[in-house]
This record gives sequence, structure tokens and C-alpha cells, in this order.
Amino acid sequence: MERRSFVRHAGLAGVLAAGTAPAIVHAQANIRWRLASSFPKSLDTLFGGADTFAKKVSDLSGGKFQISTHAAGELMPAFGVVDGVQAGTVEVAHTAPYYFFGKDPTFAIGCAIPFGLNSRQMTAWMFEGNGMKLMREFYAKYNIVNFPAGNTGAQMGGWFRKKIESTADMKGLKFRIGGFAGKVIERIGGVPQNIPAGEIYQALEKGTIDAAEWVGPYDDERLGLNKIAPNYAYPAWWEGGPQLDIYVNDKAYNGLSAEYKAIIDCASAFAHVDMQAKYDARNPAALKRLVASGTKLFRFPKEMMDAAFKESQALYSELSASNPSWKKVYEDYATFRRDQNLWFRFTEAGFDDFMQAQSF
Repeated sequence: MERRSFVRHAGLAGVLAAGTAPAIVHAQANIRWRLASSFPKSLDTLFGGADTFAKKVSDLSGGKFQISTHAAGELMPAFGVVDGVQAGTVEVAHTAPYYFFGKDPTFAIGCAIPFGLNSRQMTAWMFEGNGMKLMREFYAKYNIVNFPAGNTGAQMGGWFRKKIESTADMKGLKFRIGGFAGKVIERIGGVPQNIPAGEIYQALEKGTIDAAEWVGPYDDERLGLNKIAPNYAYPAWWEGGPQLDIYVNDKAYNGLSAEYKAIIDCASAFAHVDMQAKYDARNPAALKRLVASGTKLFRFPKEMMDAAFKESQALYSELSASNPSWKKVYEDYATFRRDQNLWFRFTEAGFDDFMQAQSF
């Protein structure tokens, strides 16, 4: 029987049973790429997302497509990975897009913005809304093809030497906060500091900064931030569902076969789901350990969150008036957020509110 006819009539199950599928993979060329991460190896959840992606690429290609993973600082600085991919110095990066808001604030929408989408809503916007289309149009200017590849879920609000009781307590506070959210912190009186993960502990210990946020209990415990600042805030209103991305150089990506492109797509999707599963599974036990060791939890005062919300909306209006890329992406994002919040109000929020009040 002619091979093409056989594949068409046998279907995937028949192809696999007949042992013909491996020939499709083995027909592909051996490829070796390098991936630059924005994270240190000590963070097995964040840097581990790159390892998960690379391993899945290898597994799906029968070992013919290999991607070596490199922590922040090995090939380039943590915040240099976009330049690296854009220039083709490396084929791939794994990073949090909002780190690069200085190039264009629109980068942040592909990760998290204050009072934005939660993790499920972000995934829905990217895969079923217009998110992927709009962000790819934007990233094309930087020679990047993007793939969602991780989400931490809603984060904690950071470590403070003194509890924040009002917006006034933020005045002059040197606060390590990632990316774009610093613009809002600045508008409510804080002094934002954009510092890579590997440098946070030292900066907090030396007093270069007064407070710091990173991700949540599991990662924050690994960084040891509780040893310096005992007051742990929640929630991170600036990170309701921050998405990490795989960035692929467009020339490298376009040079792949259709099968290898599909492998990149599948491997990044696997890493995307895997990361949040890890955080959701590991954060509860880590939070218990932190509290047992003396960490004091506190909720940001509503007055402060109201002020931050007001300033966020003002900032978004200003950006829409001055930045066409932001306006195009944000208008779609905001419409999607409005409808998602209406839906979640009757389902997820109602269910969670009841369940979290119960004793088990």
C-alpha cells in the first residue's frame, strides 16, 4: 500500500501500532539549541520550567532535538534574554515578559499587570481569546515567536520589616518589585527596584532595599527572605496570574520542520500546565513552615489597594493615549477581563468563598 494512503486510512492509532510513526521523527535533522533563562537554578519551579520544556522537546523528538538550558548569568544577564533572542545569540529564552516593560509597556500584558487576569483567565485569553494573536503581532517587532510556558498563580505581596497599615506607609519605601508593577508602586509613593531573583536576599540584607516581593511561599522560603523581613503581605494585586513565556527567535523557528514546530508547541504547553501544578501543590506546606518559624501574615489594607487600583486605571488610560501597541492589546485584554470577572463572580469566587470558610 502507498505510504500516504496507509497513513490516511489507518489513522494515528494504526500508524503507531504499525511502527511507522518513528520514521517520521527520525526523518528530521539533529538540532541543538541553547535556552537562556531569567532565573537561577536554585529555583526549581521557575528555572525548572525551562528544564521541563527542554526535556519534553527531547522526548517528543526521540532525542534528535536537544535544547541546553542556561541559568541567568551563564550566557547573558537575567534581563538580557530578549536582546539575546532578538539578535539570534540564543535560539530560545524562558522569562517573565513584564521584565521588559522598559522596551515597551506592552510586554507586561503578556505576563501580568496590576489588577489583571488570574491564571485561568490569562490562559483562556491566550488560547481561546485574541491574546496569542495580538502578542505575536507585537513580538514580531523583536524577532520573537512566543509560547505560554508557565504560570505561578496569584502571588504573595512580599516581605516587609514593618507591617503596611496604610498607603502612607509606602512613601519612600524602597521595594523590590518585578517589572511593570513598579510604575503603580511609584504612583502611590513607593520607590520600585527591579532586581533579579539571585540578588534579592543580599539587597534586603544590606538594606539597599526596605522590602521585597518574589513569588510565593515555596520560592520565597528557598530564597530565605523570611530570615530578614518577618512580615509577609498578601495578595500581590499586581500579579493575579503572571504568565511565563518561551521566546523563540523567529528565524530559528521558521527554519524548523512542521513536526519540530509542533513539538515546540506541545512542549511549551506541557511546561505551562506543569508549573502551576507544582506551585499549587508546594505552596501550602511552605506557607505552614514559614508561619511556624515566625512569619507574620498580613493583608494589604483596602485603602491602599483602592489607591493602587485607581492609579492603575489612570496609568492604563495614559498609555492607551500615547502608545498604539498598548492600546490595541489592552483594549482587547480589558474587554476579556470584564467578561471573565462577571462569570467568575458567580462560579469560582462564590464556590471558593464558601469552601475557604469551612473547617475540615
